[in-house]
Amino acid sequence: MKIITTNKKAHFEYFILKKFDAGINLQGSEVKSVRAGFVNINDSFVLFRNGEAFINNMFIKNYEKTGNFKPDERRTRKLLLHKSEIISLSSKVAEKGLTVIPLSVYFDRKFVKIEIGLCKGKLLHDKRETIKKRDEERSLKRELKASKF
Repeated sequence: MKIITTNKKAHFEYFILKKFDAGINLQGSEVKSVRAGFVNINDSFVLFRNGEAFINNMFIKNYEKTGNFKPDERRTRKLLLHKSEIISLSSKVAEKGLTVIPLSVYFDRKFVKIEIGLCKGKLLHDKRETIKKRDEERSLKRELKASKF
């Protein structure tokens, strides 16, 4: 498994309740661009329409050596999930204050996969606690590193 990109803001902005792996429907030149690492999922999100899941606002740069056909860089792409997963995710998003966002893009053998998470947004005081915990962990690591020498 080779990780291409991760959504670093996701763990700070949201509580991640459950993770799912999904395939993504890409065109040939987009796969080459993803393999080169020209992908950004920071502002993207997942929508459910007609029993299908779609990822919006995912940026994949056009591959330079493509001919005349160049797909839109921020087009809506279909996610490949099992029907039961789509039904459970869409029902949870509809009834509660939850959302589905992408967490990372990676290669599993030769296939491009995307890890999506069912998430609940953090409030301001939750974000402050996250910052406080992160600072405490950093200071502990520094102290441990200094005590070893």
